[in-house]
Order: sequence, then structure tokens, then C-alpha cells
Amino acid sequence: MKIIRSRPEKARLVRRDVSGAVSDLFNRFFDDDIFSTDLTETGWDPRVDVYEKDNNVIVKADIPGIEDKNLNIEIEDHVLTISGSKEEEHEKKEKSYHQIERSYGSFCRSIPLPEGIQDDKISAEYKKGVLTVTIPRSKEAETKRINIKVS
Repeated sequence: MKIIRSRPEKARLVRRDVSGAVSDLFNRFFDDDIFSTDLTETGWDPRVDVYEKDNNVIVKADIPGIEDKNLNIEIEDHVLTISGSKEEEHEKKEKSYHQIERSYGSFCRSIPLPEGIQDDKISAEYKKGVLTVTIPRSKEAETKRINIKVS
């Protein structure tokens, strides 16, 4: 009869590796888009920054690869809506893709704006894939500083 020395630390490491691999497999499977419960989801959502500078509300959106003719900007009831579409590139050559991460399709992004904006003086610039929308604030909307007397 052969005696085999037990190595519990090695067994723990193997168990942990197998457990982690199985957990990763399930996480990747259930994180797939086909299980998305959001039925209103469009193709993709551009990332936006909204901030105030020099009495203007500035909205910057990363929207690379879109032609300006496929880009729409609307403002109604203090809500700025940026929408558009990016068409998938079609080539005649057959390609064998290993991974596809670039987004295609339509998008619609609505951003609530503060009170006191001058929506009739809105301006927009699209440069190097970044859309910058500038909305001036009215003079009445400027923040007033109130000094507090301490007694």
C-alpha cells in the first residue's frame, strides 16, 4: 500500500481557481445584451458632460464617427435632446472578426437643463467627434451671493 501525503493548501488553490473560472463564465453569460430587460434601449448612448462656465450651460457629448447630417439637437421645456444615428460600415471584402466593440445604430440622449436659460440663443459646434452645445443663462438666473451677518 502506497501512502500519499495530503497537501490541503494545494487543494484549496485548485478549488479557488475552478470556482473563480466557473463564476466568471456565469457572469459573462448573464451579462450578455440578449438578457437585457430594457426594451426601450437604443443602439448606444453617448457620454456627456454638463457644466456651467461664464454664465453659460455647456453640454459636451462624445459622438465620434457621425456625419453632421445624421445629428439632431432639440430643446423643449428645459430639456436638451441630442439624437442621431451611426451606420455600420459595410465593405465588400469578407472579414473574420475576433471582437466588435464599436457602436452602431441610433441614439437619443435627453438632458434636463436648469431654469433661466435662453434657449433661443443656443449654439452648437461639432469638432473631432465632440459635440459642444452652449446655452446662455439669462441675467435673472445668475446666482446672487447673500452675506450673512453673524452676531
